[in-house]
Amino acid sequence: QVQLVESGGGLVQPGGSLRLSCAASGTIVSVDSMGWARQVPGKDREFVASIPSGGSTYYADSVKGRFTVSRDNAKNTVYLQMNSLKPEDTAVYYCNARVLTSGNLWSNFWGQGTQVTVSS
Repeated sequence: QVQLVESGGGLVQPGGSLRLSCAASGTIVSVDSMGWARQVPGKDREFVASIPSGGSTYYADSVKGRFTVSRDNAKNTVYLQMNSLKPEDTAVYYCNARVLTSGNLWSNFWGQGTQVTVSS
């Protein structure tokens, strides 16, 4: 069993910053790619950023230059630093991870989501 627990969401004014964290725990042998997606009511969940185990980073065009994804492999934790936030960044943010469990099986896991609201 693997759990992903997010933290760091909240209310911020336009132009402000937030940092999200997501820690993976449980029967983990190895973690491959980690990342973030977001969803607003009535729309599909959309990719935000990802960081494979090798360290390269990938971003949605809408967040390039404003968001930075990073990870701490020793802690199985992924971060999302969000700067210059805009009202259109308002969404529930979900972290995800591709994990090798003790059953020798690669699986994708999702966190429970954390609300980010950008409003004056």
